[in-house]
Amino acid sequence: MNKAGPLQGLTVLELGQFVAGPFCTRLLAEFGAEVIKVEPPGVGDPIRNWRLMADDTSLWWYVQARNKKSLTLDLRTPDGQELARRLAGQVDILVENFRPGTLEKWGLGWEELHARYPQLIMVRISGYGQDGPDRDKPGFGNVGESVGGLRYVTGYPNFPPVRSGVSLGDSLAGMYGALGAVMAAYHRDAAGTRQGQLIDVALYEAIFSLMESLVPEYDRFGHIRERTGNRLPGVTPSSTYACGDGQFVAIGANGDSIFRRFMAAIGRAELAEDPRFQSNSGRSGAAELLEGAIEQWAAAHTSDEVLATCEAAGTPAGRIYSVADMVKDPQYLAREMIRSVMLPDGPVKMPGVVPKLSHTPGDIHWAGPALGEHTDQVLQGMLGLSREQIALLRERKVV
Repeated sequence: MNKAGPLQGLTVLELGQFVAGPFCTRLLAEFGAEVIKVEPPGVGDPIRNWRLMADDTSLWWYVQARNKKSLTLDLRTPDGQELARRLAGQVDILVENFRPGTLEKWGLGWEELHARYPQLIMVRISGYGQDGPDRDKPGFGNVGESVGGLRYVTGYPNFPPVRSGVSLGDSLAGMYGALGAVMAAYHRDAAGTRQGQLIDVALYEAIFSLMESLVPEYDRFGHIRERTGNRLPGVTPSSTYACGDGQFVAIGANGDSIFRRFMAAIGRAELAEDPRFQSNSGRSGAAELLEGAIEQWAAAHTSDEVLATCEAAGTPAGRIYSVADMVKDPQYLAREMIRSVMLPDGPVKMPGVVPKLSHTPGDIHWAGPALGEHTDQVLQGMLGLSREQIALLRERKVV
């Protein structure tokens, strides 16, 4: 097993902040890339101050910036911009998630950098992408989830749309950015082209890509998928069911053979053998009847009894986990999905690395760094600046 990671040898310059860009580089860093994160001197990435804090630093920051190096650089100054340009020539990939036009204003846009460094790969993540009539609009993940269609179908009928409890749009865009970066690096290096390219990721498009058959169903039938709560129309039975002990269990019994086994297991053999329900289309036409039967059964049993019945019948089912459930769950622990990482004030649990590679797995080497912790190291090692030059930059608040 090679613990160095499959991306060892790739160097990444992160100019992003908040969630999408940093999530992209977090994935690259977990699998061996050297990630140099640029932060404004004195303040750093705003996520350093978001949500719950350990001393004066956000716990989210420690997860989002793990395995990265922190370089302070004021990109609003000419000297800071020139240092960033020089660094761009020393790395393989540059990741940013400013509003389109911001980097161009600073002399760090794609056209300029590509002309100087044709081998550079640049990942640009924004609300609406780098072109089109909405390119200049600001857009965070919640807007991307709305425009991309996810919020419209999430929630219950006759109630306002709801959001997920995490920054899904941002993180998904970051994943697409990381995938694009790796594909571009393969094309450049393995194919021998030595040519970098631009990866343009829009938040709303990252969400839109998840929306299954939404578009063809509307195009062919004029059908608009609406909010349906926990049920999934056209896929039956599949929902979340209240148990007699007040707990909830998600059950997916929508496969043909799974449905028959499950109905027999809950004492409804007549439904299992009914010719109308031998296919998903027939079951979906009688969703109220079938879902009602499961709801009635689940309400009469504890969640443990419901899960035991599902397991015996080979039916996919699971509890609705809170984080308190996750950190003690044997499956999470066996798969090293709960890791302990050292912070300045002691260890803290955080999520493990996904996906798992058998020969070159990803890893967590350190938590998010202190602001500017690696400034001298990066400027000396990559740009050859002397201590005196760095001291002068620091005095002028460039770094």
